[in-house]
Amino acid sequence: MELCPCGSEKAYSECCQPLIDGERAADTAEALMRSRYTAHAKKAFDFIFETTYPANREESARQGTAAWSRKLDWQRLEVCTVERGGPEDTTGMVEFVARYRKNGKAFAHREIAEFVREDDRWYFKDGQAPQPVQS
Repeated sequence: MELCPCGSEKAYSECCQPLIDGERAADTAEALMRSRYTAHAKKAFDFIFETTYPANREESARQGTAAWSRKLDWQRLEVCTVERGGPEDTTGMVEFVARYRKNGKAFAHREIAEFVREDDRWYFKDGQAPQPVQS
């Protein structure tokens, strides 16, 4: 059994693969975020583009994302915070850390991702790096 790259501890064939293959839609913002991470790991860039909020889709961004992601070895995903984004919500937020390696060096991409649900489909709308907290 191949475990899903999203870190769910479920089989890929039962977790993110049906979403990436278009067999079903994500029922939560977190499920969409996990499947988008998995799409990076599996180099399924069309899925990343198709699950981006339609008004925010740009072909140049599609090509740039694919070119960037192809160079990376995705290691693991950590979900930090989830707000809203359930099956009955229309908006959601997921804060996560995506760990990857590039040229043998480890990196972490931390993001607060905003999601919207329209016509019973979740879309990634926008993402931003969290503000640093001074101690």
